[in-house]
Amino acid sequence: MYLFDKYTFILASSSPRRRELLKGLGLRLQVVDKFHVCESYPKNLPKEEIAGYLANIKADSCPHRLLDNEILIAADTIVVCDNIIFGKPKTCEDAKDMLERLSGREHKVITGVTVVFNGKTYTFSETSTVNFNELSIDEIDHYIDEYKPFDKAGSYAIQEWIGFIGIKSINGCYYNIMGLPLQKLYTLLKKIL
Repeated sequence: MYLFDKYTFILASSSPRRRELLKGLGLRLQVVDKFHVCESYPKNLPKEEIAGYLANIKADSCPHRLLDNEILIAADTIVVCDNIIFGKPKTCEDAKDMLERLSGREHKVITGVTVVFNGKTYTFSETSTVNFNELSIDEIDHYIDEYKPFDKAGSYAIQEWIGFIGIKSINGCYYNIMGLPLQKLYTLLKKIL
């Protein structure tokens, strides 16, 4: 019997990438994505703590009441470049500005994860470093027009076209850049179950 077979995992997220990653772990998954979360944080909060703080807010805001065999997972991802925090773009211009700032530069992708099980809350963050090649305006415009990256922190997804042509190197967890540091999450789940 697989370690997690007797549990149902509640994903408090509308991210199709997080859903896909958790299904890849073979988890029995239920998604709760119809609730509002105000994604604001104290301005003096260190950048390394913001994603974890937001993941906690998502977990606390989730309307699903956990049964004994259910485990809640919430996550949030931010991108940090030159001490500027990039969340999800609101407009095409916003997405273009983010990608122009990331072009030819190094940035950090930080994902915070909160797990709630048996009345206890566990939160951790993972940081990966990404180096982009120089991106032309035409490449940036093509990506925004074709892939509509409005639900992605930093306006891009590593597993899409822009990742194929633009990412020179990464240091850290690839899946963290997709939105969920799987190995670290799996290790935590094994520890608490």
